[in-house]
Amino acid sequence: MNEDLYPKIYFYRRLVQAKLFIDAHFDEPINLDAIADEAYFSKFHFIRIFKKTYLLTPYQYLVQVRLEKAKLLLQSAIPVIDACYACGFESIPSFTTLFKKTTGYTPAAYRQLQLALKADRQHSPLKYIPACFAAKKGWTENSNI
Repeated sequence: MNEDLYPKIYFYRRLVQAKLFIDAHFDEPINLDAIADEAYFSKFHFIRIFKKTYLLTPYQYLVQVRLEKAKLLLQSAIPVIDACYACGFESIPSFTTLFKKTTGYTPAAYRQLQLALKADRQHSPLKYIPACFAAKKGWTENSNI
């Protein structure tokens, strides 16, 4: 029985290794050949099995990782141009277009929104705590928080 399981575990380990490679090198100009080589698959076979496993192509996953990292950077008040290049995007216009397509906001508007939300959370934190939790803790009686 372990012999039947071993090839499948080995197969998925190689896929996870490729995914971790993308996670670790998202900010570098990596291409499909480098990712497929990391998993020891031909690139066309790798695309098929990666998409079957993760429901995204390796490129779609790479873009998703880059966008998530860009969101985190923009939330911390980093300028848009720095966030763009720090996440591995090569041009501001393509980054802006892709960011707006996925989030509905331009990177600058997203950054402003996140900074405004952060300031609001610091000013009135009870707005962001569920009322049942605040009532249980007795925080609703003391509205100075």
